[in-house]
Amino acid sequence: MQTTSPPQAEGRPPGPSLSGLERSALRELLIHGPKSRAEIARTIGISRTSLTVVMRALIEQGLVTSGAIELRGATGRPSEVLHIRPDGRSFLGVKLTSDRLFAVVTDLKAQALAEFDEPLASRKVEDVVEQIGGAYERLSGEYPGIAAAGIGLAGDVASAGGSQIVLESPFLGWREVPLADLVSERLGVRAAAENDVRALTVAEHWFGIGVGYESMVLITVGTGIGVGIVVDGKVVTGANGRAGSLEHLPVDPSGPRCERGHRGCLASYLSNAAIVGALRTPGLDYASVVDLARSGDPAAKQAFRDAGHALGVLVATLANTVDPQKIIITGDGIAVTELARAELDAAVEAGRHPDSAPITLDIQPFEFDEWARAGAVLAIRDFLGHDQELVFYIDKVMRLVDTWTAPNTSIEESA
Repeated sequence: MQTTSPPQAEGRPPGPSLSGLERSALRELLIHGPKSRAEIARTIGISRTSLTVVMRALIEQGLVTSGAIELRGATGRPSEVLHIRPDGRSFLGVKLTSDRLFAVVTDLKAQALAEFDEPLASRKVEDVVEQIGGAYERLSGEYPGIAAAGIGLAGDVASAGGSQIVLESPFLGWREVPLADLVSERLGVRAAAENDVRALTVAEHWFGIGVGYESMVLITVGTGIGVGIVVDGKVVTGANGRAGSLEHLPVDPSGPRCERGHRGCLASYLSNAAIVGALRTPGLDYASVVDLARSGDPAAKQAFRDAGHALGVLVATLANTVDPQKIIITGDGIAVTELARAELDAAVEAGRHPDSAPITLDIQPFEFDEWARAGAVLAIRDFLGHDQELVFYIDKVMRLVDTWTAPNTSIEESA
């Protein structure tokens, strides 16, 4: 278990729930960095009077602090700048695989404070929930006051009736599991659950290399093939939690069959298992095939060339469909981008619309603990909330209060 020194605010209680406007102001500072009161009020569309009330509440809860006086524009007077307090809250993130549990505690800026992993004792739902509870108790002993938890796992996750339901997780053998509710009941704090690739997409969009982009795509390659999509600043989930399920995208109708019997689909070329299987040699694993390809083995090099072509078809398809500002590629199978970059680029070029702008590919090293950190980002996102309708009505009331209390302003003028 790796830890850092406990934060200065160790033991801070989770505190009262935030109002819609408080969440909007906090989210603005968290994602876009320090700002003056005038900048925050302008960005989220509320009056300075309303914002004063909001910021007072956030400062009292230890979530925001005042900084230095700065000149924030070419003209005007210097303004006091407000900052997020990273130690204002802590969050639990969990990543579940078919056989392991990875857990992390982060601060409000998703910086890891402590992490550990252990084998899953069982894949039974009740046993996994209990094991998550044990991880929470172990980590909260050093970082008490965890405000919320987030769990990422491979599978289809969708919202239904106000709950997040794991519709299906083949690796764990689950169907129709209200995981977030079960974990929340066990821990005594709010919990969120999400497909692990979408959780990682949220983490990169809010705190990683996707910051500032309104549209982006994240592709993970490895044991499975995952796609996370951001459009207009929002992660796309789909009606049934299956947006981005492109592992069976056709690549070559005369190609090999995948485990589901599809001929020449993406999974039959690009997954780690498909690359290993292409060599038809018992006893090999993915790392061995990577080593063989790097040493010049013809069969291994061809397996990666085929995988690189398949990845290029996927990239071109997503670029044509979403038109993103950035495409990120990561995962434990990203050796394909090293060993078959020429094939990847050629397939992208062949599949792109001829008048399209060049695609920016950002290939990121894979760190498995990032999956658990992504779970903590889910918890942070859930803590900040997305209730924009509530924000609208609270803001409307606050504006009415402002106009009623302002001199020489009638109710009719405020309508």
